[in-house]
Amino acid sequence: MEDTVNIIKNLEESGADMIEIGLPFSDPLADGPTIQESSTDALRNGMTTAKLFEQLEGIREQVAIPLIIMGYFNPMMQYGMEEFCKRCNELGIDGLIIPDLPLREYELEYKALFDKYNLDMVFLITPQTSEARIRQIDAASNSFIYMVSTASTTGAQSGFSQQTTAYFDRIAAMELKSECIVGFGISSADTFKAATRKAKGAIIGSAFIKMLREKGIAGIADFMKAIRPD
Repeated sequence: MEDTVNIIKNLEESGADMIEIGLPFSDPLADGPTIQESSTDALRNGMTTAKLFEQLEGIREQVAIPLIIMGYFNPMMQYGMEEFCKRCNELGIDGLIIPDLPLREYELEYKALFDKYNLDMVFLITPQTSEARIRQIDAASNSFIYMVSTASTTGAQSGFSQQTTAYFDRIAAMELKSECIVGFGISSADTFKAATRKAKGAIIGSAFIKMLREKGIAGIADFMKAIRPD
């Protein structure tokens, strides 16, 4: 329950460039079984939005790399969207990933709030996202674009299909102003290398959570070294 800050510190010390902090929710639609289970465990253990903010108090005195909160819109609305953004700003959070907040709603209702509290909004694209929509997202983005590798939910996989590789190439050829970082299906040095062949970086979730279940915080350094040996 109280491992949040220690995990973040160990990740930075082990070479992570950025950390996505998950805000647990009872109905995480974009997440696969591993992250769903971790959300259920966290909620059962008593984790709440307020508790997470309490744990992150003073985090910027200990950690320098970018910190992004990934969560669903419902808990943020329950907390109060302006108060949520204000607390993120006070704690030094750099941005938010909200998979179920549509671009249009963000621009009409919440962009001014994000700007007020210096928060970047990270948008997601998938292999099914049209070029016109990707261009819209790129124009609206003030951060990186979260490039979902497949149309399925999160989860580790052994490699990428030819179709997925073609998708990576197609997005790279669009020459977007925003950097793209690949998520979903990154679990090894091979998948990390394949994902970053054309993209700026890769996001690892399920494989990391599985490692934490098995080895705890002590396994973080070796996990990072195995993913990115150089």
